[in-house]
Amino acid sequence: MIQDPPGFRPKNHPPPEFPAKRQPAFARTPPAIFSPMAGLLGLSLALERSLVGLGQPDSLARLVMGLVVGLWVFMAFSYGMKLVRRPAVLAEDLRTVPGRAGLAAGTVGAMLLGSILSFVDPRVAYGAVWVGLGLHAILAVFVVKALWAAPAEGRGVTPAWHLHFVGFIVGGLAAAALGADALATAILWATTPIALGIWAISLWQLIKRIPPAPLRPLLAFHLAPASLFASICGLLGMPFIALIWLGFGAMILLAMILSTRWILASGFSPLWGAFTFPMAAYASALLINGWIVPGAVFTAFLLVANPWIAWRILRMWPGGQLAAKTNAATA
Repeated sequence: MIQDPPGFRPKNHPPPEFPAKRQPAFARTPPAIFSPMAGLLGLSLALERSLVGLGQPDSLARLVMGLVVGLWVFMAFSYGMKLVRRPAVLAEDLRTVPGRAGLAAGTVGAMLLGSILSFVDPRVAYGAVWVGLGLHAILAVFVVKALWAAPAEGRGVTPAWHLHFVGFIVGGLAAAALGADALATAILWATTPIALGIWAISLWQLIKRIPPAPLRPLLAFHLAPASLFASICGLLGMPFIALIWLGFGAMILLAMILSTRWILASGFSPLWGAFTFPMAAYASALLINGWIVPGAVFTAFLLVANPWIAWRILRMWPGGQLAAKTNAATA
């Protein structure tokens, strides 16, 4: 029998608390909640454009917009309370891919609010665009710092970089819808080379190695810039360039469809939120450029797909499962 050495004293452990101590409200709000919300915001815009394009009343779209905006505001408040409790939690959330992608989707959502508010009050919408652009710029700086501090294997280019560094284009879309053509054009030409660089590096990475199965849903982010470029070019009166981007987006979407089983090999996860906004953006791009029937059909499909994905992700939030699965920090 093994005996304790002379003088050995076991460590004193505090007795377990009963009932268990509860975390403060919103202390572990996961950034991953914002990815499906960006998809729902984008879907409400696609629904508006579908109904208008088909000559139908848009009251349903306005109702959906109001519901989604209210939910997004609540989520922004929830994460804001987490930051107020401990501001350093932002840097901790930025250490993980789901955290960085979720926070970028949050600031992209702020810019999407500008597009939605353009139907209500253009002045308020324009202010929302600038607030969203400012928040996204600040976040991009923090993302660069987080990547710089990460180990070498954590600094590689991922499809989520489109959200971090090309996401400003969402503000350009709202600006074009509001008639601020100069701002929209400047954002378009500033973000295009960044997107081209990310696409090129990502293609080289796909040739060199196969992405891990859990991270493959992030490949959907490649569709978003092409869709948004097509929409802005359509709104700015550049139909030929818009058609090129629509075609490029169609190639990416077709590749995603043909690779569905491979992309979804690891089963459902919070990263499925990456599918929602790019697909909604492509539906809007079709509608803006006059492809009303294909755009409306695609929007009808997304009216089922996007809410289903959002529900499966967001229902994990209240019990802390979503925070655990995405390694969200605690305030």
